[in-house]
Amino acid sequence: MTETDGMTDVKASAPAAPFQSDNEGKYLTFQLAEEGYGIGILKVREIIGMLPVTPVPQTPMFLKGVINLRGQVIPVVDLRLKFGLLEEEYTERTSIIVVEVKGVANNIPIGIVVDTVSEVINIQAQEIEPAPVFGVALNTSFILGMAKTEGGVKILLNIDQVLSAEELGAL
Repeated sequence: MTETDGMTDVKASAPAAPFQSDNEGKYLTFQLAEEGYGIGILKVREIIGMLPVTPVPQTPMFLKGVINLRGQVIPVVDLRLKFGLLEEEYTERTSIIVVEVKGVANNIPIGIVVDTVSEVINIQAQEIEPAPVFGVALNTSFILGMAKTEGGVKILLNIDQVLSAEELGAL
């Protein structure tokens, strides 16, 4: 505080409010190229082993094709390729997570190929940090936050944002 002409001038600044995440809850965790990721459990419809994928011509490289899951044709996206990681051969641990992605008119079931499914964990708000800022050239809107867990850091994905509206339209 300073005093000028009998008036008191307060120059203390309030500390910045800590980041508050409203993304706490249960997450299905999985691995991609040795990194841990999580998807909100309410977005997950089911987890299946790899099935034969029928390629669809003239689609992006990350769209592996479609599968027939109990009579429903579901597009399958390889998250490794979507995220620009090196393509790996599928193993017995490779899985397809069928998620519900918000479409223009309704939810769309999409299979996402992951290296291995880990577990379902409960993540508290205080364990979630905001997504890092890498500048305007890198879009991180698909990251809900970074969860600090005992096993390291998990990247929490907003699966509705992983695929853009244009890409959903192509599916």
